[in-house]
Amino acid sequence: MVVAWESAPGAIASMVRERPGGPVVIGVGGPVGAGKSALAARLGGCVLATDDYLPDYDVVDYERRDLPESADFARLARDLASLRAGRATRVPVWSFQTHRREGEREVTPPTAGARAQMIVVEGIHALHGSIRGTLDLAVFVAAGPGVRWERWAHLERTGARGWGEVVAREYFDRVAEPTFARYQEEYLASSHVVVLNETGRPGNA
Repeated sequence: MVVAWESAPGAIASMVRERPGGPVVIGVGGPVGAGKSALAARLGGCVLATDDYLPDYDVVDYERRDLPESADFARLARDLASLRAGRATRVPVWSFQTHRREGEREVTPPTAGARAQMIVVEGIHALHGSIRGTLDLAVFVAAGPGVRWERWAHLERTGARGWGEVVAREYFDRVAEPTFARYQEEYLASSHVVVLNETGRPGNA
């Protein structure tokens, strides 16, 4: 199913309602700046980010920082399973200012009868094979590179990220884009929903 950005939350909520009782685990993947975090926030429920399972950048080779095998996805899979089972779970917190893990936070699973019976995991590799077995629905958010870079540049200009535009642009071109390109077809093929997000609004990143 291919849907527009504006109608995506409603379409996904409809699919969730059609599933049997209990929380539904949704993976929201896609390239950098596509709008994964924004869509996860619009969906509501309990949200985890694959970014929080990234390695400390200073101990990983530059070109390997975005590779899924460099992240702690074994822990992410365990955390998702724990939340699905109804257990509060401590998850890591990764900082875009220091580019390393900075402690943990507690995530509470959705309670029975809550409006949003969703556990959402979002990030560039949220549809990776090591996580896919924990998902009930796979959502791919798509946008062109120009739109996506402008969203990232907006975050750097406003101080939401810690690199600045020049360093971020080099990373976008040398690491983020080529790394994701290796997995894009696999992630698209595994998706139940593709969301088109070409609006160009910085807030849709």
